[in-house]
Amino acid sequence: MRFEQQNRPRVTTLATVATALCLFASGRPLFASGQAGRPQAPATPPSVMQQPTGPATAGTLKLSADEAVRMALENNLGVQDSRLGPQISTFALAQARAAYTPNVFANTLSRSATNAPTDFTSGNVSTITATTFNTAGGLNQLIPWGGGRYSLSMSGNRATSSSFTQQFNPSLASNLNASYTQPLLANFKIDNVRNQILQSEKQEEIADLQLRQQITQTARIVRNAYYDLVGAISGLEVAKSSRDLAQTQLKNNRTKVEVGTLPPIDILESEAEVSRTEENVIIQEGRIQSLEDRLRTLVMNPSQADFWTVRIDPTEQPTVTPRAINIDAAVQNALANRTDLARARKDMESTDLSISYIRNQKLPSLDVITNYNLVGNAGTINTFDNESGIFPPPILSQTQRSFGSALRDVFANDFRTWSVAVQMSYPIGTSQAEAALASQRLQKQQQVTTLHELEMQVATSVRDAGRQVTISMRRVEATQRALDFAQKRLEAEEKRMTVGLSSTFQLFQAQRDLSSAQNQQLNAILDYNRALINFDAVQSVPLSGS
Repeated sequence: MRFEQQNRPRVTTLATVATALCLFASGRPLFASGQAGRPQAPATPPSVMQQPTGPATAGTLKLSADEAVRMALENNLGVQDSRLGPQISTFALAQARAAYTPNVFANTLSRSATNAPTDFTSGNVSTITATTFNTAGGLNQLIPWGGGRYSLSMSGNRATSSSFTQQFNPSLASNLNASYTQPLLANFKIDNVRNQILQSEKQEEIADLQLRQQITQTARIVRNAYYDLVGAISGLEVAKSSRDLAQTQLKNNRTKVEVGTLPPIDILESEAEVSRTEENVIIQEGRIQSLEDRLRTLVMNPSQADFWTVRIDPTEQPTVTPRAINIDAAVQNALANRTDLARARKDMESTDLSISYIRNQKLPSLDVITNYNLVGNAGTINTFDNESGIFPPPILSQTQRSFGSALRDVFANDFRTWSVAVQMSYPIGTSQAEAALASQRLQKQQQVTTLHELEMQVATSVRDAGRQVTISMRRVEATQRALDFAQKRLEAEEKRMTVGLSSTFQLFQAQRDLSSAQNQQLNAILDYNRALINFDAVQSVPLSGS
């Protein structure tokens, strides 16, 4: 059989491979490039960039890029960790606001005391015993505005004594007390509680930014890992095609050696080429397994039983869809929306709050304290005979007055006491607040400088990402031309080999050049799609990870 007849099917296969690499644009649109519409299956014939479209076999997970991102947002441990941040911040804010919750208090006291007489009114007794039972309850609260605080309490008391001189014995008493403290300078516009609430609100906003950043970065990393796996699978197909072509050439050379048209040395050269291509297949298979493990750790739930055994089968191919890049608009969008810039601005706002609070603390502490107290008394009222000349005087009569009478005295506002006090304090010399204020002002200056530096870095990274899109598109066009030339060269070498004008080495070199051109265009197409993904992501988040 002639060499041309035996080798022509393999040449046709390589031609199909090269053609398929040029037709990625007919595949499903890339999500990161901002294409609209529901992605469709590729319309090209089977090629090195296409996967089987039949039903998934057992242990195979067929995934599109969008499905991989969705799974990652559900299962990725980094995303799950970041989702807890806003929840923690929400509870921290609720804890800070709880300082304004009204506080109900109550206490009960029972007391008995036995003492020696201390004055002549005790009579001829060796000890005096007094018992007291007191119960009280009330309400106090910080006020959310003005920094004030109030307290309202009411108490009841019963006391007995063995002393003969007590007019009420046992005595019943009721007391209603209301007080309010209002700061006029320090702590009026802002105090520690309000500062903590405002700071907690900023931390909640920062946690939301961090979650958005984690989600966007994870989506970008997953898409890049997805296309890395697609590229590795396609690279394996190219490697297998080269191996098959080398094996066919070895078979043809053996036949020609047997009939005496080729020297035996060409057999060794063909066997060496088969071994080289076989090694490349092994390398590509190992690369696929590594990239598959990387993708599974990003998108799958580690707790599922088949986490390490299920095979991931990508169903979506990257496309080559030219896209206009407006660098200036992208830079402005990034400066307005980047999460790291928003985080830096939130930190500056937090520092401004601290400066406002500390500046307020430098003011003198000037508080107005008001108090209003109502009392009522009841119990057994003793009437003494003070004219008998007997000491202690005898009791003439006893009148009972119930605790309800004491309460009526309270609410009748008969026995009242009120007070208004002004309390002022101010440290002499350099205060702690002054040192803290100076420190916060320096920190604010540092944050402003850092923000300007970060804005410059953001603009540079966006411009570089846009430049990579343009360069990658030009690479796709250049590698397409190189692929066409490599294919034509192989066809020419095959014809020259047929008529004896070429050698096995030259033919193998042409085959290697075609395989290299296929891989280069594959990488250029993948790099173009990665560049689009990065260009969209860099306008929202810093590019971290791979």
